[in-house]
Amino acid sequence: MPKLRLDDRVTISVSGKDADALLQGLVTTDIGALADDEVRPGALLTPQGKILFDFLISRDGEALRLETSRDQAEALLKRLTMYKLRSAVELSLLAPAPVVVAFGEERPESSYRDHRFEKAGIPVFRLYREIAGAGAGAADYDRLRIEAGVATAGRDYALQDAFPHDVLMDLNGGLSFRKGCYVGQEVVSRMQHRGTARRRVVIVSGQALLPPTGTSLSIHGRPIGSLGTVQDRAGLAIVRIDKAGEAIAKGDPILAGDVPVTLTLPGWTGLAFPAEADEASA
Repeated sequence: MPKLRLDDRVTISVSGKDADALLQGLVTTDIGALADDEVRPGALLTPQGKILFDFLISRDGEALRLETSRDQAEALLKRLTMYKLRSAVELSLLAPAPVVVAFGEERPESSYRDHRFEKAGIPVFRLYREIAGAGAGAADYDRLRIEAGVATAGRDYALQDAFPHDVLMDLNGGLSFRKGCYVGQEVVSRMQHRGTARRRVVIVSGQALLPPTGTSLSIHGRPIGSLGTVQDRAGLAIVRIDKAGEAIAKGDPILAGDVPVTLTLPGWTGLAFPAEADEASA
């Protein structure tokens, strides 16, 4: 089973008798539904419902663990400290704290199921300890993320620029509509109720090598999104699926820079481009 060390990831410990209650009232994930052996995606939102920080959350004995990118960690810790007030909660950045990803059918001991990949039918496990044979594996991990349609901040979208629906948190276990209030909840609940989410993660396949991350995806010169993670001819992007659906239905070319591309919604989501759905119901 391949084991990949993710050197750009760090972990924050949230402990104390009020830890569950604090996070339940702040973040998008339903803490009460979090199993002991899994990690789920989550976010702390702005009041306008956009992603301020993204992370993976898991249980670490009596504490909770937030795994996030190294460049978000200090600011996330500071924001959580601001919210905790008089709560019986202790917050700390764990260092050194290795983050290792293993994938394949055999599950390593003391590992956590990654709920996002599990939804996509790909067995991926996360470990928060040193493990023999784990080498630096950012490229292999990117390949897995592209295959599964798993987006991450800084690579596929900018913080404070995306709603949870844009990055599929409404479908991958990272966004709760039942647990009650949290920061930004009213906005994302309205999007869910009205079905107004139009930007979604897509898998991009190029007819040639794809241009760099950040390159615009366009139809007749009109942008519909931009490339995120890129690996050779494959990549991820967040696009307007209504505009992409119209182009697909008409046979209009979609370009990443000047490279013709095909866009696919991750199969596990059950989503369809609106024009395709309209044709299927006609």
